[in-house]
Amino acid sequence: MSAHPSASQQHPEGEYEDLLSLWSDLESALSVLLARPLQVQDFPGKVRQFDSWLQDLVAHDIDAALYLMFQLAATSTVGYSASHALVCGTLCHIMALELKLPQRERDSLVRAALTMNIGMTGLQDELAGQRERPTAAQQEAIKSHPEESMLLLERLFINDALWLEVVGQHHASIAERVPLAHQEPVDRLTRILGTIDRYAAMISPRKSRAGRSATDSVRAIVGQEVDQRDEVSYTLVRSIGLCPPGTFVKLDNGETAIVLRRSDKANHPLVASLLDRTGSHRAQPSLYQTATGKPRIQSALARSAVSLELNHRTMVRLGLYAAQHSGGLRGLVTTRPGTL
Repeated sequence: MSAHPSASQQHPEGEYEDLLSLWSDLESALSVLLARPLQVQDFPGKVRQFDSWLQDLVAHDIDAALYLMFQLAATSTVGYSASHALVCGTLCHIMALELKLPQRERDSLVRAALTMNIGMTGLQDELAGQRERPTAAQQEAIKSHPEESMLLLERLFINDALWLEVVGQHHASIAERVPLAHQEPVDRLTRILGTIDRYAAMISPRKSRAGRSATDSVRAIVGQEVDQRDEVSYTLVRSIGLCPPGTFVKLDNGETAIVLRRSDKANHPLVASLLDRTGSHRAQPSLYQTATGKPRIQSALARSAVSLELNHRTMVRLGLYAAQHSGGLRGLVTTRPGTL
């Protein structure tokens, strides 16, 4: 697991690496780290390296990062545990930026997200592929895994007390109506991670059930209306949207589309229509700025409801091109010059 070139480094030919490959490589490397942590040389350094890699990919283009992350979460082949860890780590990083957390808290939060289930990696993958309810022994392992994960991290020479504490209590119930600024750092970070953990678990498919739509996942956590007093859920919806990039939606004209990018109007993203009202594949996607009028999003769709094979590189480029040529989206483009 050597250092991977960042998304901003160029090939000799002057072309940037495929972002999807970079995300897939990060997920695969994280899978190895979580599956065999005691065989990893300099475990703390490897986690920091993967965190840096994640930050670079998000900084490269946050909408492309969300698109690819949500697609990977729905179709991952490396195992549920690593996929879940990457989704949680990425969303915690985005939340830390939105909430303007101090750097130390941001680092502890994201690294806790990447490693919170390290004490049950194999069991977590097993449970994701299991149709039956957990056995009594499995339920006991689930109950004890926060402490087991914390103890394992200590054996791996993690000495960041905040990181360890958040892992050790990441399933604890923390008051959700208290302002985050009034809570101790460990409770603040536990509250953020707990919300992200539940959200990410709901959107990911398992053998026992299909993943929920992103919108249904938010509503399962916070109810039909997001209360602004619940800062974490409110910030999550404000920052990534009820229908984030990479998720599927049904439009009110009967067409099925994929969300490509957020817009400056909350929950009115740029979408690409892929299926017409009869369910037939479009030869060319139709782009719609839902923020400017019809069509509008009627409902979110779970990944399992859409049987389409997509060229993700094309979709990401299409979204970026549309954003660069739209006054309403141009200000949200964060890519570095010459990327993609």
